[in-house]
Amino acid sequence: MKKFKLGGAGFYGSPTWSPDSRKISFADNALTLYWIDLGTGAVKGIASEYLYQPGGQAQMRTSWSPDSKWIAYTLGTPTFFRRVHVYSLDQDRSFPISDGLSSVDEPTFDAEGKYLWFLASTDAGPVNQWFDMSNSDLGLTYSLYLAVLRKDLPNPLAKESDEEKPKDEKKEAEKPAAKPEAPAAKEAAKEPAKAPEALRIDFDGLENRIVTVPIPAGVYDNLQAGEGGKLFYRKFDPPPTPTSGGQGDSSIRVYDLATRKDEAFGPACDAFELTADRKKMMVVSRGTWSIIPAAGKPEPGKGRLNLDAISVRVVPEAEWKQIFDEAWRVNRDFFYAPNMHGVDWEAMRLRYRPLAQAVNHRADLTYVIGELIGELNAGHTYVGGGDMPMPPKVKVGMLGAQFERDAQTGYYKIAKILRGQNWGRTIRSPLTEIGVNVKEGESLIAINGTPISKLNDLYEALLNTVGKQVTLKINARPEEKESRDVVVIPIENEQQLYYYTMVQENIEKVDKATGGRVGYVHIPDMGVAGLNEFVKHYYPQLRKKALIIDVRGNGGGSVSPMIVERLRREIAMFEMSRDTIARPDPDGLLLGPKVCLMNEFSASDGDIFPYRFKRYGLGKLIGKRTWGGVVGIRGSLPLLDGGQLMKPEFAPFGLDGKTWIIEGVGVEPDIYVDNDPAKEFAGIDEQLNKAIEVILDELKTKEVQIPLIPPFPIRVK
Repeated sequence: MKKFKLGGAGFYGSPTWSPDSRKISFADNALTLYWIDLGTGAVKGIASEYLYQPGGQAQMRTSWSPDSKWIAYTLGTPTFFRRVHVYSLDQDRSFPISDGLSSVDEPTFDAEGKYLWFLASTDAGPVNQWFDMSNSDLGLTYSLYLAVLRKDLPNPLAKESDEEKPKDEKKEAEKPAAKPEAPAAKEAAKEPAKAPEALRIDFDGLENRIVTVPIPAGVYDNLQAGEGGKLFYRKFDPPPTPTSGGQGDSSIRVYDLATRKDEAFGPACDAFELTADRKKMMVVSRGTWSIIPAAGKPEPGKGRLNLDAISVRVVPEAEWKQIFDEAWRVNRDFFYAPNMHGVDWEAMRLRYRPLAQAVNHRADLTYVIGELIGELNAGHTYVGGGDMPMPPKVKVGMLGAQFERDAQTGYYKIAKILRGQNWGRTIRSPLTEIGVNVKEGESLIAINGTPISKLNDLYEALLNTVGKQVTLKINARPEEKESRDVVVIPIENEQQLYYYTMVQENIEKVDKATGGRVGYVHIPDMGVAGLNEFVKHYYPQLRKKALIIDVRGNGGGSVSPMIVERLRREIAMFEMSRDTIARPDPDGLLLGPKVCLMNEFSASDGDIFPYRFKRYGLGKLIGKRTWGGVVGIRGSLPLLDGGQLMKPEFAPFGLDGKTWIIEGVGVEPDIYVDNDPAKEFAGIDEQLNKAIEVILDELKTKEVQIPLIPPFPIRVK
């Protein structure tokens, strides 16, 4: 084994071997691209990113030319578009290939060094702005392109002649194929492998030698050049929108320059990689690994690797030592502030290492690492997971109701039935389904024939009943006589029912208290669920006179810019058409005043939303100071045993260019209201009551009326 000193920022990724096996290109965590000469150990920098890009190191993948003297790569522009460059090892210089007006990815040299394949999108702008998220419901599609690198090469996709071939060409084509040679003759006929020709790129006029490959635009990745002008790639079939849920599916496809055909090559694919000689392919698909030929069509099941026989001896203490050191090093190299918030980070390593060495369980190691990273005094310093025993859980069926036990009989009164949307699968309330006909105030007498008066808890009879039919004995009184049987199907978790019930009750409360004039929207997080809730409740209430927007308990995410942009939309005119009423233009806006409810559990992007709300003058903030954690995370690097460690990597600062905002202090309300826990438990929401009071007061002076349509003009004189 030979070691090389790489320099750079410390963490390295995206390694790619050169075809001659003498060099490797790679990137570091500062998003600088390098290559190393394995013969001399010399390391040279190629390029560095201007801004952090969403894909991080993974987006800095490279493609070597067949002669190992050129490297193709992409570099992000300051506007998050990606631009193709090629780097000459001989000249130690990069040359741009694309103009930066389209977003380009995955440049890939073909096997003969004649062409450069790449993906590009000219409509990527709204999607590429990454953490802006103002267009998070849009999907990004690419088209496939090919650049002809030399002037003397023809267009491989030029329109073919439709003239009939001469007779002699026909006869040649009709000749029978030559018989296969005997093995000995084959060996004799073999010639030593020739060194690849030196690659030449004619940069003059190259922009005019880029052609579109005739396949539909789609979601593609993992371009890999095969033999004979073939290009393998992965086609991804995503859900209709990023917020519609589901994982989608993917498959391997191959485009053949010789036949100009694009065909399916393999089934569902999580990842694939061609071997260096381009003759075989490793495929990962739905948990299975296979090695298959790159020629022809793969046979189902053939080439599958038997991984069941692989076993690894694990020494937990050795793993834990490495994981502790890795957790310390990850924060040293990725934490957004190189000064580590003034913490002596080396001293922290020495302080906590003896505790890490003393642990006897993975959960204890997680606790020690949590204490270590807690010294940074920053939000989003999360650690968890790892290799530890997890006992199987027995699921308890839930009925979607609150119960009160009758002290005399031991039966349970149904105090409250949680609301549901039974037409959907995720918010199903068992006691409200068709044919059940159970009412609040009735009593639960027995479950599957077991009288619950004899049980310590009614849920004893609901063990392992999730998704199964259960017979409940129900009566209007707490007694068995004259009771009736109903069949229900319990659910696993009531959380969504409690949330749905809360939102519906708040909508009704606001509607009743304001005479139907004020709308109410709760946003649980700034991710998919939160965006869906906003869309679901905001647009149907656009013609309300005012709005209470509630981000209490918001768990964060990244879509606050999108939601704030919708709330900031301003009217420019009114629009009408014959026989209908007038409407605002642009539409999709609520004309009246707004207030925002928040509390100490409004976190991360749930902090940032009230900050934006106040910064743009959208209305008053009511409630309590927010959580105060906005140093953000982008995901975990893999720990040795599969554990996770989030590293705070980016943070906001103020428009004055001097002040670090929100982190550690939160966002202060304009009107401070703290809910009394006892009153809140009893259903009295003092924060919401204050919001109703404030918004009604503002409506006295800020209500906007849509005018009647004016008299129609007369255009003749």
